[in-house]
Amino acid sequence: MPAADLPAAPSSGPAAEGLVRVRLDLAYDGSDFAGWARQPGLRTVQGALEDGLATVLRTAAHGVPAPHVTVAGRTDAGVHARGQVAHVDVPDEVLALVRGRSDREPLDALVTRLSGVLPPDLVVHRASRAPEGFDARFSALRRRYSYRVCDDPAARDPLTRAHVLWHRRPLDVDAMHAAARALLGRHDFASYCKPREGATTIRTLEELSWSRPADGPDAGLVVARVQADAFCHSMVRALVGASLAVGEGRRPVGWPAQLLVARRRDPAAHVVAAHGLTLEEVGYPPDDELAERAQRTRARRAEHDVDPGPGCCG
Repeated sequence: MPAADLPAAPSSGPAAEGLVRVRLDLAYDGSDFAGWARQPGLRTVQGALEDGLATVLRTAAHGVPAPHVTVAGRTDAGVHARGQVAHVDVPDEVLALVRGRSDREPLDALVTRLSGVLPPDLVVHRASRAPEGFDARFSALRRRYSYRVCDDPAARDPLTRAHVLWHRRPLDVDAMHAAARALLGRHDFASYCKPREGATTIRTLEELSWSRPADGPDAGLVVARVQADAFCHSMVRALVGASLAVGEGRRPVGWPAQLLVARRRDPAAHVVAAHGLTLEEVGYPPDDELAERAQRTRARRAEHDVDPGPGCCG
């Protein structure tokens, strides 16, 4: 099929005939992005990435549609990512031309060329041919985030101010961790989500833990590790806000669980700032289970309007 006759890349579902599905592993500093999703007149991660791909692949010159990237989990303005995953469907013959006159593999050449056109706060670490059935969004099993807080003036580092929330009051990490345990499992998290008409707020929270690392890059900080099958809008930052209320002694350990049961928002559980939040990892099943996972997720979303990868922290 001539390149000019190839269909536009779908946002989900299997790649169309003549297209190669490429998995992209990327990271970004969200400070100066207005979130992931492309928006007119705003600088977004999706916009920067798609524009970079269009430049490197020379899609306009080849007469093929501009690249459309599907992401595992949309992040909101100010949220960072170390382990974001996306996919893009590219015409096979267009991808082959990326190597130019070199003998490099096309996907290696793609990463190298992207590094020359993308802004410094957005990096594609790897590009690989996606296994059959892979969908960055619908095949994902879970998303893992970290939220970093500093409550110790001695540990406060101005060089990390764009990635760590400064909290003026000392926090009881043990109380925060104990409160978090009651929230684990499959629940209706309406109390911790910004409502979206017609959408469910039922999620499976697999992990919510708090610690104060003694060494490593997070030494001296208070760090939340949050993992779920998916997150509804603002869920992670609302969970962190409730935890901080417990940590500083304004609320008892059982209060976050009481909020959960109430299924309504409480102003006392405020949504914390975005800049302390980082998407660390997206988990997928073995390659031979990718297609089945994507099919099940699409069916569940069609039935219950579950978005498996929305912005978590608006």
